[in-house]
Amino acid sequence: MVGGNSIRSIRGMNDLLPADIPAWQAVEDTIRSVVSHYGYQEIRTPVIEQTELFQRSIGEGTDIVEKEMYTFNDNNGDSLTLRPEATASCVRAGIEHGLLHNQSQRLWYLGPMFRHERPQKGRYRQFHQFGIEALGWPGPDVDAEILYLGSRLWRQLGLNDIVLEINTLGSAQARGRFRSALSEYLASRIDELDTDSRRRLQQNPLRILDSKVARTQEILADAPDLLDFIDDEDCSSFEILQGLLRAAGVEFQVNSRLVRGLDYYTGIVFEWTTDQLGAQNAICAGGRYDGLVEQLGGRSVPAAGFACGLERLIELTRLGGHLAPPVPPDIWVAIVDQAAIASGFGYSEKLRDAGYKVVANCGGGGLKKQMRRADGSGALVALVVGTEELRTQCVSVKPLRTNAPQVSVADGELLAHLKQHFDMEQ
Repeated sequence: MVGGNSIRSIRGMNDLLPADIPAWQAVEDTIRSVVSHYGYQEIRTPVIEQTELFQRSIGEGTDIVEKEMYTFNDNNGDSLTLRPEATASCVRAGIEHGLLHNQSQRLWYLGPMFRHERPQKGRYRQFHQFGIEALGWPGPDVDAEILYLGSRLWRQLGLNDIVLEINTLGSAQARGRFRSALSEYLASRIDELDTDSRRRLQQNPLRILDSKVARTQEILADAPDLLDFIDDEDCSSFEILQGLLRAAGVEFQVNSRLVRGLDYYTGIVFEWTTDQLGAQNAICAGGRYDGLVEQLGGRSVPAAGFACGLERLIELTRLGGHLAPPVPPDIWVAIVDQAAIASGFGYSEKLRDAGYKVVANCGGGGLKKQMRRADGSGALVALVVGTEELRTQCVSVKPLRTNAPQVSVADGELLAHLKQHFDMEQ
């Protein structure tokens, strides 16, 4: 997009600037640590897939497929789509590479997704998701483990006041009975439904349970309850899951209206929500999708997982004051004149070899100006290298965060001097 003579980013697709990155890295590092403790392995899939993958998995009657996907024809005439979510991609990769043949897999991913939604706080057209997929276990034990992992992640990030809601969609037969009863009830009140819900009534009435329209929610209060239709086996599995959560001290609420917005979900579904982010209250959601592998051309494999929006998660972490400030360099090297450039860079490389984070001044400037840069960088120490230091084979060391005096240190003693200084700082 062009504004004046400058080109701007596409609406809803945001730059992450250097000041933003430490927060992202801190959250990503925590994610990597937590998933590794549960035996999950990272998978990276393409951001572009065949459109059919998402039509077959997410469902052609969903808002994502109908309204939100970035779809285009390539030079060969093939219909391609920027991935709106990653579960289908993980399953496709598992089938394609034989990862699910007589095997079970714990996989995790992290990366950008794309949906053409109305941009607002916490919702963007390019957004980032972290997710896990447990492929090959029927549950409810792995369902509980997935929820343990999520709860542990919130604790590691220092997040509180996050509510876990769970439900079960039951078997296909149970959902069919519930769908018929729900359709009959809603048809009797069709004149009171919003336009979107009337459309969904013909395609997939379960989606009406996701409606955010206040009047529709009032109508749903008297609708049939999904839990009244599930069979004994699914009811038993749901009760076992609840027992496992209680035994681990994971708090939850049963929400029989929770259905999730993708067609591939079966059995257990869940969401973690918060009231700290306004209307965008869901930060993580998932459930079982036992039919998806077979639906995409593989052998029948039970599966479950979740996806978490990183933008919302990082904002929540920031609101809680749990993000550490950016890490400053240890040392700033001020290079006083042209003749000292090679020596200044030599010191910088030697110090990096010793494990220090070093910024060497580039672009010249007087010593006073360079020292202002050094102070502004947050570095603990500045080294001054100039003609005099070259002549005496010494370097000037100036502490920036204490009242200690500047001293001249011989080349051969510099590392020992700095080690002593940093040991004292700690």
